[in-house]
Amino acid sequence: MIERLPTDEELYRVVRLGDRKAFNLLYERYWELVYKKAFSYLRDVEAAGEITNDIFLNIWLKREVLEIITFQNYLTAAARYRVYNSLKAKKQRRLTYVEDYEALNEKQFLCTQEDPFSSSEIYLQVNRLLEHLPKRCKEIFLLSRIKHLSNSEIAAKLEISKRSVENQISIAIKHIRSNFRNFFSFLLMLMFFLKK
Repeated sequence: MIERLPTDEELYRVVRLGDRKAFNLLYERYWELVYKKAFSYLRDVEAAGEITNDIFLNIWLKREVLEIITFQNYLTAAARYRVYNSLKAKKQRRLTYVEDYEALNEKQFLCTQEDPFSSSEIYLQVNRLLEHLPKRCKEIFLLSRIKHLSNSEIAAKLEISKRSVENQISIAIKHIRSNFRNFFSFLLMLMFFLKK
């Protein structure tokens, strides 16, 4: 006898009660759909990945209050909304030129007084992981995730190709991801480094 797979509604019902396994099943079922939807508009691997993870993180964090009737429809609408916000933010973003990156106080670069996560365990763990990256890879990751520069802005600033920027960010994310024990921990880590 073939075992019946749980429906989205059944899975989400237990996700709302805090079931991480059910959440991971929903993520595995739909992450590609959300990613493809975001990528179809943005044509940016990193931005599409960030939007995908942000949507699922938001679902987990707000699981007790989010009323989702049709999971697939919710995800599609959420992806469109995030893409719209991302495109709008790109138009408004200003490039800040730093004369001497090496002279920057790294602690000042990583945290601001408004940063409520500077003392968190996850923040410290990610910081330690960044120390193991090559200098240029770390610099590009920080410019992307902390300074919120686009890949094109980073490429222009550092006088390298956009592809090199994308590769370095991917290397950094893979390095960080491989050091987190499970997907859920990785999602929590992303909460601190997603672009606003």
